[in-house]
Amino acid sequence: MIFIVVKMTVRPEHTKEWLTLVGDFTRATREEPGNLFFEWSTSVDNPNQFVLVEGFASREAGDAHVNSVHFKKAMDTMAGAIATTPQIISTEAPGSGWSAMAELTPRHTS
Repeated sequence: MIFIVVKMTVRPEHTKEWLTLVGDFTRATREEPGNLFFEWSTSVDNPNQFVLVEGFASREAGDAHVNSVHFKKAMDTMAGAIATTPQIISTEAPGSGWSAMAELTPRHTS
């Protein structure tokens, strides 16, 4: 699996509209055959920073994503709204998606 985390700091005037701005890109990526997950979150420390966690089934699936029309269009759209160059971690990871965390399970009370 290709595992990617991207931190994107958005200009304050684009923060409220960010998820709408990347909505088509998000939907198109989630529909890609090799996409395992594509999830946006907001930083708790910086309200103008969004964190994107992505997973692709293989290097080929990741390459297809980066070479897609919707990716290229999104890069152009996002460039006008970001405040700084995004930070990225991209690595190959074992497995095919999320696993249950062994160290923590819900405690049920009666």
